[in-house]
Amino acid sequence: MTRLEDGMVPFIALTGGFVVLRLIGLAGIDALDAWQPALRGALALMFVLTGVPHFLPSWRRDFVAMIPPAFPRPALLVTLTGVLELAGAAGLLLSPVAPYAAIGLALLMIAMFPANVSAARRGLTLAGKPVTTLPTRTALQVLFVAAAVAAAV
Repeated sequence: MTRLEDGMVPFIALTGGFVVLRLIGLAGIDALDAWQPALRGALALMFVLTGVPHFLPSWRRDFVAMIPPAFPRPALLVTLTGVLELAGAAGLLLSPVAPYAAIGLALLMIAMFPANVSAARRGLTLAGKPVTTLPTRTALQVLFVAAAVAAAV
């Protein structure tokens, strides 16, 4: 898969961020000298990259369109999920609350998955590009939720 619009930006942020942060830890930065802090930092990066677009007008319109029609007030839901993603990213960087932030983000991703399913089934676009196909999105979602759970324990 070579197209970044296939949902690969969050995947690259997570995996690339983890590798870079882990290498920084191995180079002598004590705060990152274990896999879990590096994973938390990578997840934080991923959620900043996915949370900020909730507030950018062109992306926001597409996110609102992704909300299944059965849910009321889709714009409010997009705002809420964006705020939760950014708050969760910040929480991942604070050791005392990091496990709670990670579990909260795992639950948030599970709760948001119906919007991804709906968008894929309806053939919607995100920033002018087709949304991630359902099989790819499902595999990524499993990976992202697993990473958040791993960051919590």
